[in-house]
Amino acid sequence: MVVLIHGYAENSDSWAPLAADLMKDHTVVVPDLRGIGRSSKPAGGYDKKTQARDIAQVMDALKIEKADFVTHDIGNMVGYALAAGYPGRITKWVAIDAPLPGVGNWAAQLSNPKTWHFNFHGPDEERLVAGRERIYLDRFWDELSDDPGAIDEATREHYAALYAEPHAIHDAFEQFVAFPQDGIDNQAFLAKGKLTIPVLALGGEKSYGAGMATELEFVASDVKGGVIPHSGHWITEENPAATTKMIVEFLVK
Repeated sequence: MVVLIHGYAENSDSWAPLAADLMKDHTVVVPDLRGIGRSSKPAGGYDKKTQARDIAQVMDALKIEKADFVTHDIGNMVGYALAAGYPGRITKWVAIDAPLPGVGNWAAQLSNPKTWHFNFHGPDEERLVAGRERIYLDRFWDELSDDPGAIDEATREHYAALYAEPHAIHDAFEQFVAFPQDGIDNQAFLAKGKLTIPVLALGGEKSYGAGMATELEFVASDVKGGVIPHSGHWITEENPAATTKMIVEFLVK
């Protein structure tokens, strides 16, 4: 049993190459986070602790007691909240290319010029992006990739259409609005001790790289690191073959 949790500027469809491989011998659950894609768009609850509860409830509804998890970007933050808040429900965890609010080197992350979008939210910002969702999202795919051409036109149009749906950009921005609360929650989780489950921390070669292992070692005691070659942040689009190989090898051990 494997649960895949996507990140920002995408939705669950980003996992298609990995899910296709895992489905050969696993049951795979691939939800959209609240407010994104085909999930409902509630007014609040975008802190990652609440979204972890969403995923736990999905597991309950499907009668899944425990599962391996693979997460990317914002998905890492939800994955950590679930692993820390619901002990025993995650058996192995693959965390890909994003740190966790409030712990480790998070302060340095906040001062990185490439993370200006963390503070880009509010009514005027929503007005600026309205009707220009593709322009806004192109910036993520172009600036945070090794090869922007790896995120093809059809993929860009697909995600831009999802984020152009009513209330979608507001809800997407709320993921960032919640970061201060996420940091408080993560510090409280960490105060109770590190995770003991096996963790594979993967970074794109031109993104977090080997530094992802360092980030996860702040919150987990059994961490293995790995680097996805020829990739920036968008690992399933930029190097799906290497991403799938590294994840599958870890999960089947």
